Amino acid sequence: MKSTILGVISLVAICLNLSAQTVSAKFGNGLKFTSKDNSSFIKVNFRFQNLFINEWDLRQSTAEGLGNHNAAFLVRRSRLKFAGGVLNKKVTFKAELGLSNRDMGGGNNSHFNNTAKFILDAYVTWNAYKNFSIQFGQGKLPGNRERVISSANLQFVDRSRLNSRFNLDRDVGIWLKNHHTIGNQFLVREIFSFTQGEGRNVTDGFHGGFDYTFRLEMLPFGEFESKGDYIGAAIKSEAKPKLALGFTYDINDNAARERGQNGDFILSFGDDFPKGKALHAFFADLMFKYQGLSIMGEFVYKRTLDGNPLVYTESVVNPIGEYYTGLGTNLQLGYMLKKNWEIAARWTSINPHEFIGNIETQTTLGISKYIVGHNLKIQTDITYRGIQDNDDQLFWRTQVEVQF
Repeated sequence: MKSTILGVISLVAICLNLSAQTVSAKFGNGLKFTSKDNSSFIKVNFRFQNLFINEWDLRQSTAEGLGNHNAAFLVRRSRLKFAGGVLNKKVTFKAELGLSNRDMGGGNNSHFNNTAKFILDAYVTWNAYKNFSIQFGQGKLPGNRERVISSANLQFVDRSRLNSRFNLDRDVGIWLKNHHTIGNQFLVREIFSFTQGEGRNVTDGFHGGFDYTFRLEMLPFGEFESKGDYIGAAIKSEAKPKLALGFTYDINDNAARERGQNGDFILSFGDDFPKGKALHAFFADLMFKYQGLSIMGEFVYKRTLDGNPLVYTESVVNPIGEYYTGLGTNLQLGYMLKKNWEIAARWTSINPHEFIGNIETQTTLGISKYIVGHNLKIQTDITYRGIQDNDDQLFWRTQVEVQF
């Protein structure tokens, strides 16, 4: 695989050098190659995150307090991204590869052809008419805001517990996107996606039913600076208050995996898929920014159509699988100080349905130093996780992000 990736990069570089008129490079914006007639371009980015993490259990049953300490150094993410456009940007594309072990893991079964899952995004978008575009391929579903925000642009070391438990993640299919303005500045965006429903890099689908995602976004005070409604922290100071509201409804018909696009595949005996259940998810989120202040909030409610997350077959008494359903809330607040230092706080509540998991609350305090925006930054945070009927946990993480 390593030789394949290097070969792709070399081939792209040779082709671009033969036909490009201009080559521009700026730290954080990658290498951009533009054709002689300016009708097409391609941009190449590389980024990685190096993480140091400490974990402790806070034992409830004894007076020992902190215990079971674990520490690790990780390359949390390492990614290579290609993006470009042709026909005067009427047709654009994006391809992103995940190169770290964590990015590629989980593909050692027949659903992924027993290969690494290193393709993250691979899609092409056609601006068909005015503000209407069609996207085809593999990419992020228009679910909760925190998931759509790039992992390079997060306000904390990583996303919240709400995201890891309830997000829609990536899928393969078709996206329809449109936006329009009401009056002078009230911006409205509409997104609909029709996808396979089983997540990224699946090679032996189709096991369940299709996934249908509807999203509506409203920005009553107009666009944010530098797409700040999908960037954590007030990197760009807003001279006037800016607000973005988002609402998503997702239907994953006969979902084949425990968390829709994520989680284990639910198999019956003989490796045949049972008739699954429809997973319904509702997301509501907001982003508010004004000067150095940033506020983001999210709410999710996920359930099966019949209200029972357990999956049975006709011949088996015990459940063969379960969908992760329930309620989640995430709130975070940050303030940018002088010299691009930021302090931030986050509170997350996870309330899964009965028999699915434990109720959790998570409180995080973070400090970030943005040296070159999100492209070169150092972040550290400490998290207390309270878990119902179990030992609580304490996390301390420090991470460096570099994006060229």
